[in-house]
Amino acid sequence: MTAGMSRARRRVRVLGTLAVAASWSVVFVGAAQPAAADTQSKQWYLSAMQAEDMWKVTTGEGIKVAVIDTGVNSSTPSLQGQVLKGVDVTGAPGDETDDYHGHGTTMAELIAGTGKEGGLKGLAPGAKIIPVRMSDADFMAKRNTVISDTAKAIRAAADSDAQIISMSFGSSSYLRSTSEAVKYAESKGKLFLASVGNDGDEENTRAYPASYPEVAGVASADRNGKVSYYSQHSDTVDVASPGSDVPGWCDNSFKSYCDGDGGTSAATAIASASAALVWSLHPDWTANQVLNVLFDTAGRDWKDGERSTYLGHGLIRPSMNVLKGKGDPGAPDISPLTEEKTTGPAKSSEPSSSTSPPPAENGAEGEKAAAVKESNSSDDESQLGLILGVAAAVAVLGGVAYAVVRRRKAA
Repeated sequence: MTAGMSRARRRVRVLGTLAVAASWSVVFVGAAQPAAADTQSKQWYLSAMQAEDMWKVTTGEGIKVAVIDTGVNSSTPSLQGQVLKGVDVTGAPGDETDDYHGHGTTMAELIAGTGKEGGLKGLAPGAKIIPVRMSDADFMAKRNTVISDTAKAIRAAADSDAQIISMSFGSSSYLRSTSEAVKYAESKGKLFLASVGNDGDEENTRAYPASYPEVAGVASADRNGKVSYYSQHSDTVDVASPGSDVPGWCDNSFKSYCDGDGGTSAATAIASASAALVWSLHPDWTANQVLNVLFDTAGRDWKDGERSTYLGHGLIRPSMNVLKGKGDPGAPDISPLTEEKTTGPAKSSEPSSSTSPPPAENGAEGEKAAAVKESNSSDDESQLGLILGVAAAVAVLGGVAYAVVRRRKAA
C-alpha cells in the first residue's frame, strides 16, 4: 500500500469537492480593525481571528518555532529580539540570518513579529524564532548544485529547541531521505506544518513535505473564508489558514513591504502561530494534543470527523481554545494525522539506509500525476526543484466584507 493511500485510509472520510466552510465572519466574531501602521492595517486576519483579545490571554510566550526557509533577517524592526540562534545547512557564505530572498523573514514576522515601526505583526508576538536556512531552486542554481538540503534542514530543526516546525517550501518530489527526516522530527515530539502549494488552479500536484503523513498540510483561505483559487487540494490538506491578501517583504533588500498574496506560505506561518498560542496556554500538552485541538475547533459547516479536500478540517480558529476553552486534546501519544501511536525520542539524527519505495503520486480527486524529478544519478536528492510556497498572483487589497459564502471550485 502506498503512503498516499495509507494516509487516506488511516484518516477519517474525506469530503468531496462540494464541501464548504463557513466564512470568517461566522467562525469568528471579528471586531473592527484597529488603527495601525499601513502594513499592519492590511493584515485583515488579525481582527478576524480576534488577535487583540487572544493577546490578553497569551502571546505565545515560551514557544519556539523553527522556520525552515531562505533565512531570517533578525535585524528588521519587527524581529529585533525575536530571533534565536539557528542553523544554516546551505554551505554557502553567510549564516541563517542572511535571508537571500526575503521570504523567510516574512514568514518569521507573520509568526512572531512585534510590529515595531509599522512592521508586520505576528499572530504570536511572544513566541521566538529559530531560523534554519536551506536552499531554494534559484539559490541552488547560483551555486551550481542540484543537491537539496531539505532533509538536513528538517533534521536540524528537529534537533533544535523548537516545539513547532514551520516550512513554507514545497516540491513535487517524494524523497526517502526527507520522509525519514520527517519521521525523525515526529519522534522528537515536534509539531510540523507545511504549505500544500499554490498550483491548485493548474497542475495541482502533491507537495512535499506537506504530503508526508506526519506533516500537517496547510491550505490558503481568503477574506471570505473560501479556499484561495490557487491553493492545492487533495486528501493531504489538513487545515486552512489566511493566505490571500497578506503582505510581505518585497525582496532581500528589506526596504519595503509589498501587497499581494502570501499564499500557502503565509497560511502556514499563521497556522504555526496559531499552534504557538494554544501550546503556550497548555505547555504540558504534546504536539498531538495541540494539533488535535486545532482540528477540533476549526470552522466548518460539515459534520465533525469529515474532511474537505480543499479545507481539510476547516478554517483554523485558535481563539476557540484561547478565549473559550474549547477543543478536545485527545490522547497525548496518538497522532490526529495518522491516528497511530507516535514513537518516543529517536536516538540519532543520522539518516538510515532504508530503501523503502516512494508512494504512488496523486490519486483520485481529479489530480494530475506529479512527475518526480530525477537525474541519471542514483542520489535521490538529485535535480530537486524546491519552490517557495508564496503565491505568484498579485491581488489588490480591498475592503471585502465577510459574508457566508461557498468555497470556489478550483479549475
